[in-house]
Amino acid sequence: MPDNEFGYTAWGMDWVRLAEPLHTTRPDPLLPRARSIARNNGVHTEIDGTAIRAGIHRGAQASITYLELTPLSPSTITAITTLIPKGTVELDDETHASLRTAGIATAPTVHLTDCSCTARTPRCLHLLATCYAVARQIDENPWLALDLQGYRSSTASRSEPSDTPAARWTPIASLDPATFFGIIP
Repeated sequence: MPDNEFGYTAWGMDWVRLAEPLHTTRPDPLLPRARSIARNNGVHTEIDGTAIRAGIHRGAQASITYLELTPLSPSTITAITTLIPKGTVELDDETHASLRTAGIATAPTVHLTDCSCTARTPRCLHLLATCYAVARQIDENPWLALDLQGYRSSTASRSEPSDTPAARWTPIASLDPATFFGIIP
């Protein structure tokens, strides 16, 4: 079997499945071009929480693709936390297999997509190229697969009370000048 250029880890293959679902009935003619764009570093991604913004330049054309994922549920995050030991540096395929065996789905679920191209379809060339580019990034760093679904950001926020939203403004009267400026009396 030839080596996979995209999705050579189980974590990255979940992202390749977004572009190449198993339930398709015919080949998608956009996939070879999408792989070519991702292979030649034509996709520049910016990740912000569960959202990915990708700039894709092809010749004289440029498109901005936005992809937002559904965050993992708190019960799923708790289940993952119990199966991944604290202090784990790198996620491997065995960890992915153990999560699947436990019935925990780690495959991403797309919540929202948008692209500035003229195709106006939910699966345009640019979205497919973004999926391949992110799969390559996840192959290099599998933690990104969980981080894109809000895993580490939600485990960090679980220690803090999440009932009150963060204050938008800080009243100036609530600041202590000695501690704010680092002055020790």
